[in-house]
Amino acid sequence: MNIKFFCPRWGSTGLSWGDFLSKVKDAGYDGIEYGIANSTPASELEMVCRKAEQMGLLVIAQHYETSDLDINVHADNFAAWFRKIEPFNWIKVNSQTGKDFFTFEQNKRMIDVATAYADRTGMPVYHETHRGKFSFAAHITKEYLQKLPDLKLTLDISHWVNVAESFLENQPEAVELALERTGHLHARVGYPEGPQIPDPRSPEWEEALNKHLLWWDKVVYRICNQQGDNLVTISPEFGPHPYMVHLPGTGTPIANQWDVNVFMMQLLKARYA
Repeated sequence: MNIKFFCPRWGSTGLSWGDFLSKVKDAGYDGIEYGIANSTPASELEMVCRKAEQMGLLVIAQHYETSDLDINVHADNFAAWFRKIEPFNWIKVNSQTGKDFFTFEQNKRMIDVATAYADRTGMPVYHETHRGKFSFAAHITKEYLQKLPDLKLTLDISHWVNVAESFLENQPEAVELALERTGHLHARVGYPEGPQIPDPRSPEWEEALNKHLLWWDKVVYRICNQQGDNLVTISPEFGPHPYMVHLPGTGTPIANQWDVNVFMMQLLKARYA
C-alpha cells in the first residue's frame, strides 16, 4: 500500500525549521504539512522547501488564514495566496476554503480560484472539511459535492462529528459521498461534544477512535485500489491548545501533542501494513 504520513507544523512553531524537520525525519514521517499564512514571505517558503528536499521529506502546503468578511477582499487575498505558493513544488495543497456564512455562489468563487491554480500548475487542491468554512457540516458539503463533480476533499471528519453532535449515523449518504471524494486525510478523532478527544490511547475513547478508523479504512482502501494515482496521504493532526485541553489553572496540557500524533501514525502504519 502506497501511504505517506505527514507531520503538521501546527503545534511545533517553537522549534526552528532545522530542528523541526530533523525531529520529523527521526520520528518516521515522510513529510510535513505546512500551514502558510498570507503574510509568510516567499523566502521562508523557498528555505523550507529546500531544507525538506535535502532531508528527503515531502511537503503539503496548507491554506488556513483568509477570513475577510468582504467577499471581494476575501477572493483577492485567497487568489494572492495561491500566486504566492505557485512557484514551489508541493505534493498537494490542502485548503480551508470560504466561510460558513457565505452563499453557495460566494464559496464557489473561492473554489474556482483553487481550481484555476490546479489547472495552471497540475497541482491537486483538496478542500478541508472544517468548521467555519464552506465544508463545515456533512449535509452542507453534500450539496457542494453534488453540484461540483470535480470537488475533492481533505477529510477531517472530526469537525462534522462535533457540528452534528453525533457520529453521523443519520447522514450515511453525505458521509459516503465525502469518503468517495477524499484525496487527503487528517487523522484527528472527534467526539459529539468536541473536535478532538483528549487522548486516543485512553480506553474510554475507544468508540470514537474506532468510528474514525472505519471511515479512514474506506478512503485508504479505495485510493490504494484505484487506477492511476494510488498514493494515500495522511496527516495525524491532533492539535495544541485550545484543541488540546489544559488542566484548569495550570496551563498544563493533559497529553503531549507530539506523542499523540506519533502514536496515531504508528497505529495507522501497523493497521495498513
